[in-house]
Amino acid sequence: MLSTKNLSHSYKGTQAFNFPDLLCQPSETLLVIGQSGVGKSTLLHILAGILIPTKGEVLINDTSLYKQKTNALDTFRGQNIGMIFQKPHFVQAVSAVENLFLAQTMANKAKDTKRVHTLLDQLNISNRATAKTYQMSQGEQQRLSIARALVNNPKLILADEPTSALDDSNCNEVIQLLKHQAEAVNAALVIVTHDSRLKDIFPNQLELN
Repeated sequence: MLSTKNLSHSYKGTQAFNFPDLLCQPSETLLVIGQSGVGKSTLLHILAGILIPTKGEVLINDTSLYKQKTNALDTFRGQNIGMIFQKPHFVQAVSAVENLFLAQTMANKAKDTKRVHTLLDQLNISNRATAKTYQMSQGEQQRLSIARALVNNPKLILADEPTSALDDSNCNEVIQLLKHQAEAVNAALVIVTHDSRLKDIFPNQLELN
């Protein structure tokens, strides 16, 4: 499903990050852990189709991510990759539900009202559908971020530090939500974190040094 080969990246004037080859099958979760500065964010941005690696290849369902032209890559990313950022970035001028419709439009997909409202129901924020995102609590915004990542039925879900600011109870709730939703769409889930609490939950781990 998701696999990488010989990935490395170097920023100007800095030492290169060399990453082990990855493999994550549908409905599996890979936990990428490590302290600050070891390249976790760099790897995540490469997997997301945002940062072109200096060397190597990212394959999603046997499609090579960086062998595509820019426009094709943008469309492929929207249709196949769901990204959950540590700090959600929404269009604040429109409502929660309209942010999800926008994600469908940007992936060149038809507006799917049923899919959008099903996700809002599953994540227990259907009562906030017409609210502007700045009117939502941090927890509601996090659930909306998960909904946006899932709305196009992605093959790959990427989560950037989804629990770092949460207490133990909310940490467990968010992780269970992510696992359940990834399994529901048969997606590979990659979580990048330095949160050591997750080590006991996910046996499939990669530690960057």
